[in-house]
Amino acid sequence: METKRIIIYPKDVQRITGKSERYGRLLLKQIKEKLAKEEYQFITISEFCNYAGISAQEVEKYLNN
Repeated sequence: METKRIIIYPKDVQRITGKSERYGRLLLKQIKEKLAKEEYQFITISEFCNYAGISAQEVEKYLNN
């Protein structure tokens, strides 16, 4: 049984966008602010997909489990 994760990290954003990991941290911070999340809370893959307008199937191709 393959375990899939639900959290997205800056390194994942880097792989998806082709931009720097620093950009990934900034983007995740912007998503947290938009969703009114606390600093310690995580961003899920579905929240990232909704914000970025990318399908979950496309994003999952770039995730290392």
